[in-house]
Amino acid sequence: MTHIAPSLLAADFLNLSQEVEMVNSSDASFLHLDVMDGVFVPNISFGFPVMDAVARISTKSLDVHLMIVEPQKWVSRVRDTGAEFMNFHWEACTHVHRTVEQIKTAGMKAAVTLCPATPVMLLKDIITELDMVLLMSVNPGFGGQRFIPHTLKKVKELRALIKETGSHALIEVDGGVDLETAPLLVDAGTDILVAGSHVFGSSDPREAISRLHSL
Repeated sequence: MTHIAPSLLAADFLNLSQEVEMVNSSDASFLHLDVMDGVFVPNISFGFPVMDAVARISTKSLDVHLMIVEPQKWVSRVRDTGAEFMNFHWEACTHVHRTVEQIKTAGMKAAVTLCPATPVMLLKDIITELDMVLLMSVNPGFGGQRFIPHTLKKVKELRALIKETGSHALIEVDGGVDLETAPLLVDAGTDILVAGSHVFGSSDPREAISRLHSL
């Protein structure tokens, strides 16, 4: 069974409570929250007021993905939402190790995200400190993009690095995940699939989650 993290970015924001309740009653393991600042990525999504509201009704663990500059400034605020994972971008943070330590000290699990052009081997000296690595299989900033096939090679490289170092980090992939790409990602070694448009754009979102979960 594969862990599924539906991305709230693709939900119907006019009916957000119903969308969260749908995820609550599904086979999903996490609820993925994409926070965008319009600086690190060319889009703005939502901030802490929405995250706090979602956290009050979500029964799934929150996987907070910060696509923002200076993510280290927001560690305590993300913790206050009750997040299990705080995910920040390697490319947006000068002192990655320090930020990982901040996240763990705050009581959360630390995750680092890599954009499509960022090599996996940059994580070699920190992989044993991480609880999760998120590989972007699209360029961050917008939902509904086409899956980048090179991601499969990166998943395999990351799986090999985790095995070589004895790391316990989970591998998560976000972008273009559907019933065509998901089996390939699972076969390559992915633990968690983030799915937005495929889930929330489906006529039966619970069934879409279930089918991904069964892979």
